[in-house]
Amino acid sequence: MERGFYVGEALIGSGYEVAHVDVVLGEKSGAAGLAFVNALSNPSAGHTAMLAVLRPNLPVKPSTLIVPKVTVRSMEDSEKVFGPAQAAVAKAIADAVEEGVIPRDKCENWVVIVSVFVHPKARDFRRIYQFNYAATKLAVRRALKEYPTVEKVLKEKDRAVHPIMGFRVKKLWSPPYLQVALDLSSLEKALEIVKQLPRSERVILEAGTPLIKAYGVKAIEKIREVWRDAFIVADLKTMDVGRVEVKEAADATADAVCILAAASKTTIDKAILEARKQGVYSILDTMEVSDPIAKIETLEYKPDVVLLHVSADVERMTAESGKTVEYKWNEIAEIKSRFKVLLAVAGGITPKTSVEALKNGADIVVVGRYIIGSEEPRRAAEQFLNLMPPEPDLMRLTLDEDESIGEI
Repeated sequence: MERGFYVGEALIGSGYEVAHVDVVLGEKSGAAGLAFVNALSNPSAGHTAMLAVLRPNLPVKPSTLIVPKVTVRSMEDSEKVFGPAQAAVAKAIADAVEEGVIPRDKCENWVVIVSVFVHPKARDFRRIYQFNYAATKLAVRRALKEYPTVEKVLKEKDRAVHPIMGFRVKKLWSPPYLQVALDLSSLEKALEIVKQLPRSERVILEAGTPLIKAYGVKAIEKIREVWRDAFIVADLKTMDVGRVEVKEAADATADAVCILAAASKTTIDKAILEARKQGVYSILDTMEVSDPIAKIETLEYKPDVVLLHVSADVERMTAESGKTVEYKWNEIAEIKSRFKVLLAVAGGITPKTSVEALKNGADIVVVGRYIIGSEEPRRAAEQFLNLMPPEPDLMRLTLDEDESIGEI
């Protein structure tokens, strides 16, 4: 324990009595000590800090300061903070010392700052006490164990759902996925299909080019109204002014945008850079590009997804001539290993060709007519989903499963 100060956080409980606690522990002579004195001597209106005491005249060691996160507006509010919340924090700190979580030899040299959240509508003092006690205890343990690790944060960043935000920003962290291409000129029909699709984590929705040409990027917002948490691809087929088109799609809440690999290097680089700035995925559509690898190598910025795409016209003409479309399965592994991207395949994909695509390492299979032309879009989509592993979070624990007894 050689660091200047430690930071921890914990959320425990439910209802209005839920406790959210932030803690800072450190040397009196360091940054934590300075923050401690500043908070105690310069209180802000409605957020007056107070010492944690077990009872009047008995403050805990290490000296602990409680800072309310919610403005105290009435005597009723103050009773909750000065009563069960203050008692909970004090008892948690004292128990942490007794149990050896906080080293006893640090009690005179350290200070602790605990920020507590007490909802104005909370009523049950027992629950306020219990939840704040547990949250303080856990936050202190996490702080001194320097939890979470950077590896934990990177693992969870695309899986996490903030409980108060109310919706999930979906990321493609565990392929494979089924991308349903809504290549329709009728928004009403497209939305009806979306309503019928299985609400699977493995389903991606694509606002197809015909839909965007007919309704603009507003079509994305309409799809979002039907399926709020969906991952939505804007198939812009960007050929010029890439930065502008990407920004427009991102403003309409698209999660990914399609850029044509046939576009100039400048257009592609600008589009991919803008996608990074906006926090959306860039998909490079290699339709009619004979050597995708060579084109990708010229780019200053690499895409997040490379789409091996047999155009609809070529696919139809091949089928009408009695021939079979030749997909470049051999390019999948090379592109993925060389550029560290996700690989998508599109163009007349059926369950049979989907099996081949997945077997050869495809991360995303893009399906249009087979699903949107079906009388039962849900059943058609399930034919592809049944070829894929279970949903990535299906068996995942809601708690932090890596917080084992031996570590925390």
